[in-house]
Amino acid sequence: MYLSRILISNFKNIRSADLAFSKKINCICGNNGEGKTNLLDAIYYLSMTKSYFHASDAFTFTFGESSAALNGTYVRDDGTEDKISLRVVSPNDKTVKRNGKAYSRLSEHIGVIPIVMVSPSDTGLIREGGDERRKFMNSLLSQVDKEYLKRIQQYNQLLAQRNKLLKMPPVCMELLDTLNEQMDAHADYIYYKRKILCEELSSLAREYYGALSGSKEEISLRYVSDLDQVPLTELFARALERDLFLKYTTVGIQKDDVEFSMNGYPIKKCGSQGQQKSFLIALKLAQFRLMKQMHGVTPVLLLDDVFDKLDMQRVEYLLELVAGDAFGQIFISDSNKVRMGRILDAVLNDHKSFTVERGVFTEQ
Repeated sequence: MYLSRILISNFKNIRSADLAFSKKINCICGNNGEGKTNLLDAIYYLSMTKSYFHASDAFTFTFGESSAALNGTYVRDDGTEDKISLRVVSPNDKTVKRNGKAYSRLSEHIGVIPIVMVSPSDTGLIREGGDERRKFMNSLLSQVDKEYLKRIQQYNQLLAQRNKLLKMPPVCMELLDTLNEQMDAHADYIYYKRKILCEELSSLAREYYGALSGSKEEISLRYVSDLDQVPLTELFARALERDLFLKYTTVGIQKDDVEFSMNGYPIKKCGSQGQQKSFLIALKLAQFRLMKQMHGVTPVLLLDDVFDKLDMQRVEYLLELVAGDAFGQIFISDSNKVRMGRILDAVLNDHKSFTVERGVFTEQ
């Protein structure tokens, strides 16, 4: 599957754009702040119904505008087309249509067009708290497992109800027990899927990192969860007094995390900027490969300014890798015109090149 055409209206600094893409490699060059990343985010938005960078749609609109629209035409492997249209009128008013038919729920669209994005903001996966790593797991699994998406949504709804109940003393213990049992049923599924995911990602990421770094370091991922030892209902029983005192839920899969290690030590503490970036690229390549295996459809790959802080040997390996047959459509952005020129010279596949200035794109 590939995106053959996109129409953009009032999305961030892109007031209007109508672009046709190569089914293989698309390069976007321009100075920082001109709109390269915004184009890639628009493509991501069409897949995930939200921005890669902002939780709120309030940052979606062009300054002074109160709505935004995206329209994409995708070509599947059998030659059929999928037309996706998305309109945001306000942060709480969003409509997504597929071939003219609106979804009853936005979540129904997740996974229809699998996508993987690599961005400088991914450093948050290493430097920030566990919430970022849980979002990563949820985003990946939600695109390939509808049951996972349904269960994580239901668990979060029940968690919100439980926290609300804990804030309303005297707490109805019968209702609390009911919520505990309902959450436990979903937690088991989510825990199992996350655990398997991290094991598979660790193996694949180690392989890609070894190729990128020349096997100079050994990396690993380890899933850490409250459910490693006992079921959720038992955790709730042990934490009851603390939860009642603090008036919120202190245990559960909402506390899960993933440990990123290099040579047995936390990569956050011992990895250089270059090593951390190589780790993140390896992790995202592992995500791509795993999603392709699980989904059966090759994801669209977005590489946003990934070459900064990588030496030319790693840049050349990455280019050689993504230009191969294992990858489908790729979007690459870079502010370095010389480097982008070298990239284009090295690409033998079908490709297109664009420059952007103040949100206006020109095909080269």
